[in-house]
Amino acid sequence: MNCQNIRELIDSYVDGELDLVNHLEIEKHLAACDACDAAYKNRQALSAAFDSSFNFSAPASLRKSIQKELREISSEPKPKRIWHWRWLATATAVAAVLLLTLFVFRLSPSSDDVLATEIVSNHVRSLMANHLMDVPSTDQHTVKPWFDGKLDFSPPVIDLASQGFTLIGGRLDYAGNRPVAALVYQRRQHYINLFVFPSKGGSESGEKTSVRQGYNIVQWNRGGMSFWAVSDLNATELQEFASDYQK
Repeated sequence: MNCQNIRELIDSYVDGELDLVNHLEIEKHLAACDACDAAYKNRQALSAAFDSSFNFSAPASLRKSIQKELREISSEPKPKRIWHWRWLATATAVAAVLLLTLFVFRLSPSSDDVLATEIVSNHVRSLMANHLMDVPSTDQHTVKPWFDGKLDFSPPVIDLASQGFTLIGGRLDYAGNRPVAALVYQRRQHYINLFVFPSKGGSESGEKTSVRQGYNIVQWNRGGMSFWAVSDLNATELQEFASDYQK
């Protein structure tokens, strides 16, 4: 991992959301990189400050102001003053909730970011653990039926050998809190994992490209399915793969 990869994953590392492989890689990097270690400690401090913010005492000036308002209300109850105090308390509470919501939203990665990180981790793990395929085959009519009964959907399996992307098999994997199909293609010495699972709401979307941990990703939704192609293949060729698959 390089420093950019660490900065992308540091929030998930602090929150204990990473898989074992990435967790160990980050620990190893932090032990050797002072800059990233400092960033990690800053993030820890921010998290601790955020947690402690739920337990705080009101400033003395605020307490005095509220006490003064209460005394005036008790000695001289007027609807106008009561309304003013209630409005102040309500406005303060609303502002606090809005600020807290904004803070949490900015700290929390989006669901797509979390899923992208998980999928890249699955790709890396399949290569490191020598578990690239459950069904090794270049025949789409062998790979596709293999998934029958193992998933609650049927992933489209397409032969792209004539376009230079050879189907070499498939396997079961797990991403986004559900079992998914992983179709494995090869381009020269590069492996492509294509993760397939039903899309939320069945919505259609065009190709979206991104980079995680040095790996290129192309994602799209089509025909009620969500497709995530990940590889160390260069971005141009991976996009070519995605386009050929959709033809």
